[in-house]
Amino acid sequence: MAIEDRNILKRIYVIAIVILIMVTAVSIKLTNIQWVEGDYYRKLAKERSIKNFVIPANRGNVYSSDGSLLATSIPKYTIRFDALAPNKENFDAYIEDLSDSLSVLLKKSSSTYLNDFRKARANKNRYFLLAKDLSYTQYATVKNFPLFKLGPNKGGMITEQRTVREHPIGKIAARTIGYERYDDNGNLLPVGIEGAFGKYLNGKDGKVLKQKIAQGQWKPIRDNNEVEPQDGYDIVSTIDVYIQDIAHHALLKQLIEYDADHGCVVVMETKTGAVKAISNLGKDKDGSYYETINYAVGESHEPGSTFKLVDLIALIDDNKIDTSKVYNSNGGEITYRGRKVRDSHEGGYGKISLAKGFEVSSNTIMVQAVYENYKNNPKQFTDRIVNLGLNKPLGLPFKGEGIPVIPQPSDKNWSAISLPWMAFGYGVSVTPLQTLTLYNAIANNGEMIKPIFVQEVKEWNKTIKIFEKQVINPKICSDETLKKVRAILKNVVKKGTGSKLYSKDFSMAGKTGTAQVDYHKGQGNMYYASSFTGYFPAENPKYSCIVVVHKPNTSKNNYYGADVAGPVFKRIAQKVFTDVPSTNIVKNLKKNNPVQDKNYLIYNDKVNKKPISIPNLRGMSGMDAVALLENLGMKVKAIGVGKVKKQSIQAGQPILKNNTIILELS
Repeated sequence: MAIEDRNILKRIYVIAIVILIMVTAVSIKLTNIQWVEGDYYRKLAKERSIKNFVIPANRGNVYSSDGSLLATSIPKYTIRFDALAPNKENFDAYIEDLSDSLSVLLKKSSSTYLNDFRKARANKNRYFLLAKDLSYTQYATVKNFPLFKLGPNKGGMITEQRTVREHPIGKIAARTIGYERYDDNGNLLPVGIEGAFGKYLNGKDGKVLKQKIAQGQWKPIRDNNEVEPQDGYDIVSTIDVYIQDIAHHALLKQLIEYDADHGCVVVMETKTGAVKAISNLGKDKDGSYYETINYAVGESHEPGSTFKLVDLIALIDDNKIDTSKVYNSNGGEITYRGRKVRDSHEGGYGKISLAKGFEVSSNTIMVQAVYENYKNNPKQFTDRIVNLGLNKPLGLPFKGEGIPVIPQPSDKNWSAISLPWMAFGYGVSVTPLQTLTLYNAIANNGEMIKPIFVQEVKEWNKTIKIFEKQVINPKICSDETLKKVRAILKNVVKKGTGSKLYSKDFSMAGKTGTAQVDYHKGQGNMYYASSFTGYFPAENPKYSCIVVVHKPNTSKNNYYGADVAGPVFKRIAQKVFTDVPSTNIVKNLKKNNPVQDKNYLIYNDKVNKKPISIPNLRGMSGMDAVALLENLGMKVKAIGVGKVKKQSIQAGQPILKNNTIILELS
């Protein structure tokens, strides 16, 4: 019995010792956590319950040259409710009034809101979704509703803001206006003006301190941000929305009529190189046309007859022959090393001058002239092309600019037919914008200038950077050559291949082009690219323009440049000078329309403390006006569609938030 008692006692001692060791270990661990590693764990706990979140900065706006918004950042707000934040007294006192107020604003029954609030409180829901995608005006209104105006801690209102990029003119010129986003691998995808000038448009992100609540959700600790975001600069593009609209619809109409695959049009200001309109339309599977690829900038291909301008410049400026030199078209067909060069006109043109050969776009005449004068020194001809700058990209700010191909006699692929084929636009490759730049130089008295798409960078109404005219070549040829070339380009429209476009009331000059594309892939893959490049008016050019239409339906048997691309050019030229407001009207519109100043674009009530008056909105597009006024904190009612004709609150009146302004649109 004594032995059994001693065994029991030993077991008790062992258990006691084990318990003592465990208590000692726990005590040491607790002491270590509290005093030795305390700072680390307190920091870790804080990081897991409270941390900074990034507030993306608003990107700057992109404007047209006439002050219209092309791209802007609009804040959208999501409102949630922390049902446990208000105490019982405040919840019971204000919840019915809050439900009534929300019902009026968001058009949902008051009883529905009341039931939702009570259910959320009963379920201890600290992140109840109340409303999504509210405008700034709606957000500011909700913020002052009963209960919510007590603040997030007492009222329970949780606000989440995100920025949405809007394009007020829709998809027109979308590829050139562009975007900046990231792909699935985190790589930046810069496209168009938005991408190329992102360093100006991107602002500096802010920070907001949030606390973790139930279900892994976070809510701001206080109203004020830790670091306020700084908006990016504004970009003022060279695009004129009125000319853009004309060019877009003129191209679209022709693409539909000819069931073409894709096409592009560019309108450029002669003296400055400012691109006033650019449209790139490709056909989707459903037959609709969209801005998909920037063909004008990125598509390098054989231009065909529009390249014959190089022949004319070289022959005259190198003093090879005069434009009156007569050649025999030989029945419309000549042969070089077993390869035939044919005229589109069956039977040729008989014996005609070089000038006439260019005007009627005779391949046989132009090829004979070039081959005869440069066959012994083809490098002189290719050097002329290099001097014109057609051998290298224009150096545009956009990604994906097409690479030109200009063969050289030193190339291993150079052959006996390289020179004659170059003479009528084959064996070479250039982009539409390169071709336009050459024709624009003829219109601009020989000065070749780089196309530009942005004219300045602004911060509010302060100019940060101006993009001046960039000269590629101050003089591409002599004045005498210019005089002769311009006269011939004018005759192309008056009595040459472009005679269908001629109008005695309005002068134009240019060149038609009809190129076979992918002919080397076989007859089944070959298609036509129809083009017209020129400028208007012919005497004192103000604008140059190129139109290229790829793969028009050949069943109509009129796939030539004069038939397909030419009418687009003519429509743009006539509409620009008959419908576009005069320079004085545009200047007055800008003067009385301060939409260009960023101090009229307010994204929250802390951005601008200065008093602001109602702007003059007359002549402004309805979409632009609504976005502008909502950002000012006003309610807007628009009647009709189009541009603002009348406004109920006159310009110069003080802005009172939540006031309603009525806009009559025409």
